[in-house]
Amino acid sequence: MLGMLLNNKEVKEMEYLLKRELEELLHDFEDNRIDRVVKHSMEERYQILYKMFTRVAPPKECMKYIRSKARESL
Repeated sequence: MLGMLLNNKEVKEMEYLLKRELEELLHDFEDNRIDRVVKHSMEERYQILYKMFTRVAPPKECMKYIRSKARESL
């Protein structure tokens, strides 16, 4: 396990970057042209990014990026 010290400005930047990545992934999950194998890789990436996001963002913000059961079926 690694630790990182970030100041408030860096935390906000990290939060912003993670939000953008999560939004892009959530959008791409809806694209039917993307192959199931690729979506599986995207799901793994989503899980990692979401876990990181929960460490820097308030719980209310995190709720916006939780995948619904309908979306989770690839």
